[in-house]
Amino acid sequence: MTATWRFISNRMHHPSYNMAVDEAILIAHSEGKVPPTVRFYGWEPPTLSIGYFQKAEEVDFERLAEEGLGFVRRPTGGRAVLHDKELTYSIIVAESYPGIPSGVTEAYRVLSEGLLLGFRKLGLDAQMVQLASEEDKSKYASMGSSACFDSPSWYELVVEGRKIAGSAQTRQKQVVLQHGSILLDMDADQLFRVLKFKNERIQERLKQQFSQKAVAINDICRGLGRAPVELPEVEEAFRAGMAEGLGVQLEEGALTDYELTLVEQLVKDKYANEAWNLRR
Repeated sequence: MTATWRFISNRMHHPSYNMAVDEAILIAHSEGKVPPTVRFYGWEPPTLSIGYFQKAEEVDFERLAEEGLGFVRRPTGGRAVLHDKELTYSIIVAESYPGIPSGVTEAYRVLSEGLLLGFRKLGLDAQMVQLASEEDKSKYASMGSSACFDSPSWYELVVEGRKIAGSAQTRQKQVVLQHGSILLDMDADQLFRVLKFKNERIQERLKQQFSQKAVAINDICRGLGRAPVELPEVEEAFRAGMAEGLGVQLEEGALTDYELTLVEQLVKDKYANEAWNLRR
């Protein structure tokens, strides 16, 4: 019998709220109060998020404010992501769940299978990167910019050799939280405007290299002479892909009162708090 997971699609939210919801689900799931959950969401305002280990000094906060962008530090690793024209997803599931590997890298492979299928349901020839050979490692080597999507890691997804989805993972309370960005369109200029570099020449060089290594769905569609895709179509493809990839049924649900209470607390104590966001 197919297992049933909860599916939550709660659209556009403030950056601190989005990160608080992912952590609240993790806590509630660790306590056995809610089932494994797949969540789709967006950002209002468009937001720059940085990884847990990233230094806040890499961000140009004046420019961020000028451009009306939000800011938040994620509980997961990885580098800076500009969340705007995208579908953001999160998957929250216990480490002990059947079929979830104990290693982070192998868990990526399992949890990203649904992403791969989602891209293919949109008619894109997505592949999962395996950095097994020296050739692959040099082909996908990072140029060392602060931006995520700069280069793929093991089991991340590429189309025509360019990274198309950026994901990050954390494990707390025996629960895996993986979340990431599925880009419909990408504004590399804006992303590089709100990050700090030693000088303009380095900024421009890294931006050019980034643009050669990262790609959004509609860049591919335009290159194929196809009409751009809209968010509802992308959400439908990835909801079906996730269900198939995880081998589960995704049943529409909502946050519980307990989770909403946790969200409120986490926004106040953590994700809307400078002590967290500027901590490194």
